[in-house]
Amino acid sequence: MSAHLVGAFLEMMSAERGAAANTIAAYRRDLVDYAGFVARKKQSLLDCSRETVVAYLDGLKAEGLSASSSARRLSAVRQFHKFLCADGLRGDDPTRIVASPKTRRPLPKVLSVAEVDRLLALAEAEANAPASPQKQAGALRLYVLLEMLYATGLRVSELVELRRNGVMREASFLTVRGKGGKERVVPMNDRARDAVRAWIATLEPGPFLFPASGEEGHLARQVFARDLKALAGRAGISSARVAPHVLRHAFASHLLAGGADLRVVQMLLGHADISTTQIYTHVLDEKLRALVETHHPLAQG
Repeated sequence: MSAHLVGAFLEMMSAERGAAANTIAAYRRDLVDYAGFVARKKQSLLDCSRETVVAYLDGLKAEGLSASSSARRLSAVRQFHKFLCADGLRGDDPTRIVASPKTRRPLPKVLSVAEVDRLLALAEAEANAPASPQKQAGALRLYVLLEMLYATGLRVSELVELRRNGVMREASFLTVRGKGGKERVVPMNDRARDAVRAWIATLEPGPFLFPASGEEGHLARQVFARDLKALAGRAGISSARVAPHVLRHAFASHLLAGGADLRVVQMLLGHADISTTQIYTHVLDEKLRALVETHHPLAQG
């Protein structure tokens, strides 16, 4: 009976939702495992209770399955029970108020202020070093990208896709089109502003701030990432620790460590929900702990 129900669900996922073969195979494994657990509890998929679903999740945890893997299993079980209800095979959904296993979001990789300074100093030195026109243009472009990324915290896609008409008020501000087509205005510091002005002066007319000869017309994010990793290696920093998004994390973390408000950082990063920005609160925790240790009367001595 359970095999028939699981088979009907998988057919629906394939026919109506166009699920890929790998997805179907993963659902099959998860649901066969779940159905076996339910059968061992002397229940069926049509009458098992919420407590059975919770016990199944507890069993996965006891087996050492990660929270993210358990959450994926629960997602499959939820969709299966919704299917049974939608087809009138069950009148209730035992997964309806079962909490998903909490996954801890990993803390973002962050470079220290000193390490970012090293990257910027080397990029600037290479941009000003005598070289062939092509090599010098590439070095200047990398320096400008790096200054802008650390000054604004843009997503790498937002940075490489910047249009020249998005540079406003003598390069003091940028108009950025982010996720979902939402626009936001981002300020730039003096160093980034000066770098952008110098870069624009070298460009031929065109729509993009970082033009390239490829089909899209602008620099590919992979090219920037490759150049940045190579720069890190030359600066004596492990290239495994450096990528465009790491500079975005550094921007946010260093701002918060310097006393910036979390809501302001949310706005600058273009996060729709502040819960996304809260991955950086470990910086605030460290700052608060340092404040208490420095200023609390009982922490002296």
